[in-house]
This record gives sequence, structure tokens and C-alpha cells, in this order.
Amino acid sequence: MSDTGAVSPVIRIEKLTKHFPGVLANDSISLFIDPGEIHCLLGENGAGKTTFAECLNGTYRPDSGRVFYKGERVEFSSPRDAISRGIGMVHQHFELVPPMTVIENIIVGTESKGIRLNLDSASKKINRLCETYGIELDLGAVVSRLPVGKQQWVEILKTLYVGVEFLILDEPTAVLTPQEIENFFRVLRKMVTQGLSILLITHKLNEVMDVSHRVTVLRKGKLIATVNTDAMTRQELARKMVGRDVVFLLEKEAVEPGSPVLEFINVVTETINRREALQGLSLMIKQGEILGLAGVAGNGQGQIFDVITGVGDVQSGEVLLNGEDVTDSTPWMRISKGLAIIPEDRIHDGLLMSFPVRENFILGNHKRRIFRKGPFLDFKEIDAFSRQKIDEFSIAVNSPMQKVKTLSGGNLQKVILAREFSQNPKLLIANQPTRGLDVGAIEYVHHRLLDLRKSGTGILLISEELDEIFQLADTIAVIFRGQIRGLFDTDNADIEKIGLLMAGVGA
Repeated sequence: MSDTGAVSPVIRIEKLTKHFPGVLANDSISLFIDPGEIHCLLGENGAGKTTFAECLNGTYRPDSGRVFYKGERVEFSSPRDAISRGIGMVHQHFELVPPMTVIENIIVGTESKGIRLNLDSASKKINRLCETYGIELDLGAVVSRLPVGKQQWVEILKTLYVGVEFLILDEPTAVLTPQEIENFFRVLRKMVTQGLSILLITHKLNEVMDVSHRVTVLRKGKLIATVNTDAMTRQELARKMVGRDVVFLLEKEAVEPGSPVLEFINVVTETINRREALQGLSLMIKQGEILGLAGVAGNGQGQIFDVITGVGDVQSGEVLLNGEDVTDSTPWMRISKGLAIIPEDRIHDGLLMSFPVRENFILGNHKRRIFRKGPFLDFKEIDAFSRQKIDEFSIAVNSPMQKVKTLSGGNLQKVILAREFSQNPKLLIANQPTRGLDVGAIEYVHHRLLDLRKSGTGILLISEELDEIFQLADTIAVIFRGQIRGLFDTDNADIEKIGLLMAGVGA
């Protein structure tokens, strides 16, 4: 029996533990979820949230502990095994077949009788589900042509079609516009009134407060607390996530923008992928200005990053850095002219994980005279520089010789910030600079970006977190299918209008 009343839990987990080589991902975690409950699993990336969920859906087998579903102990050998018992999971990265239609994606693998799929019967069943929950989908549409928000509903309908009663959603709002998130939560609330129970994995505190009945906080694989959401504040949940108080309200000083540091003039890129190619895109960033690029993933943000950094080809148009045409310049030439880079994937694109911290501090800057003694690297100077940056950026390492692969996500990002900021850049391109970080590390990165802005650096902030853009940016540019669809002063920006433009509605 659950602690919330006479109703027995739909699922109860007792002391679930899961190890990977060298990592204790889940450490004796216990919780229960009631019928008709939206239960949030909250924690930073690496806290063990997804591993825990995948132990429930049969992807992994726990090393120890017990799982009871509808009062019966269960052990699943695969996700298909879990689905057959009524437990389904929608992953953050979709598992759809792009060339197939919506209805084909939903029913393939679920129809066991006969060679031919019974599309008519399936269509009626899926339409009933859509009508029940207010989901709008063209069942004959090819999945690859659907926006990502619609693709997510296809994934969810796949689980509903086979009759799951316990639904696990892993970071489901990462690809949605504000309007889509609002509608998504409306549907989730309706689902639980129809008898479903939902485990929602997220790191977004606002979403936890908005939609959940209870929340379980994980930190470094350990259960910190399970609490009633309405009894908590955002600040209290943040403290449980990171173990200290977190400042949410940033003080952004007024800075008078200077001359342009970056100009895109009618830039067109290769049209191999139409949805990502830039189609005559123009934008400008000035000294002391943060321009936030708002858009659903896959609408040209990656192309902009590649063009600025010099690894992407420009078909036509111009790219100016500090008024100088760098359209055909190499990445090294751009860095030497004041470009600094925070890449989207800090592990694969920003750092050499098997190298020590000190080598990563000079990565890409090893030709600077300060780090050389004739033709050789001056390791005495590099070590002194490294110790200075470790202290300045409060990086938790034992020495400059410690390998970066041993660091946490927040400290990995600090190494990148220390390296890039040390160049006194004219332009910083920050691509998803807080992705995967806990709220404490996010707070640190935000303060550092604002300090750099205050020093006169122009910053392009590419982020899928609209809250982050509104907090940091002076100007917001909305991108959709390779074009800027709107430009707003942040103080006067309308989040509803921005959300519609992100979805391609309006101009």
C-alpha cells in the first residue's frame, strides 16, 4: 500500500542498484508511483535518472533490488517484455523509421497475425486514442517530414497503442516550443485522469513545479528525497539537486553595445539537407551584446556554428569578423582574430579527454608566443598559466597534470571557459553552453558569460533552453529552416510570439 492513501502503487521499487565498470549508477534507490500520478525524476545529467528508468523498462537488469508492478514482482529481459506487461518508455532520442508513415511506425512490430498489416482496424484504434487525448496527427504522413514535436507524439502513441499503463518519458520537452510544451502537459494531465501513471525524467525545475504530483531527486546515483511537489519551492528542489543554495535571479548590468564584431550578410550554405541549410541568412552581433538564437533543434543552428568557426562552406554571402571578411579564412585565422568557441559537445569537440588539464588549457592556442620557448612548448609557463586558471575558475582538480576524463561535467565546462576566455575574445560563440549541467554549474556559466559581455565581448548564444536565452540575451533572433524569422529586444519580447515563430507560424 502506498503512503499517499489506500490505493496500492502501480509500481514499487525497492533498493534498486545498478553498476557499470567503475561507476555506481544507481545506489539502492527505493520509490513508488501511484495510479494516476505524474511523478518527476529530477537530477543533473549523470545523476542516474535514465539508467534507473531503463532498469524499469527492461533495457538493463538491476544488479540487486526488487521491482513490483501491480503488486507482483517482475523481472524484464527486454523492453518488449516490459511493454507486454504494460510498461513503456519514450526515449529522448526517438526510435522511429523516418521513411515510413505515422501509422506504419506505430503498428509495425505489434501486429502478430497474418502477413499483411490490418491498417483499417489499426487506424480506427489510433484515431480513437488521438480523439481521447486531443492529439492531432496525419496517420498517412511520412515521419521524416513531420516536425519533431509531432514525431514525439508518434513515439507516445506507439506505447499507448499496445496498452501501456505505466509510461516513462525521458526529457520529453527538449525538442518542443513553449506552445508545444503547454499542450504536451495538458495531454499528460488528461492521460492520468484516464488511468495512466507517468514517470517524467527532467532537469527543468519549472516543469517539475508545473506538472508533477511528487518528485524524486537523485544526485550522483543516490536518492536524496521524494517529496510532494506542492510542498516545495524551486529553490528548495535546486538545493536538493546540487547540495547548496542556487541564485536564480541574475543581475544583468546595462552595457552600451559597440561596433559590430560579427556580421552575416545573406549567407547561403549547401542545400544537402534543406531543413538545415542557411537560406540568405543575415544577422549582426555588436561589442558587449549577447544575441540569443532561439529555435527548435535542426533549423540551421549547426550550420551557423560551422560557418562562424570556419568548418562549414559558404555557397554565397559574406561573413565579417570585426569588419574584416573571413568568409574563406581557416579556423586558426579566425581564432587569431579574436574568435572563441564553446562547442555543443564538450567531450568530443571541446576537449582531449585522455590528456591532462594543462594540455587542454592550451588546445588550439599552443602557437601563442607565451607558451613557447623557441620551437618547443614552455611547460614551466604552461603550468603557471594552468594553476592560475584553475584558481581563477575554481576548477576541482588536484594538479594541472590530472586527466580531464576524471572531471565532472561542470568542471569540464570550466576548463573550456578558462581556455577560451583567456584569449580576451572579440566574439564568443557559445553553443548549448549549459547542456547537461546541474543548476549550480549553470549558475556559474551564466555569471561568467555576463562578465565577458561586460568586458565588451560580443556573444552568440545558441540554446534550446528558451529560459536561458531570456535570462542572458540582449537580443533574440528566431531561426526556422535556415532563416531568421524575427528579431526582438529581450526586454520587450513576447514569448508566445517567439514560440510561434520557432514553429514556423507567422513571420
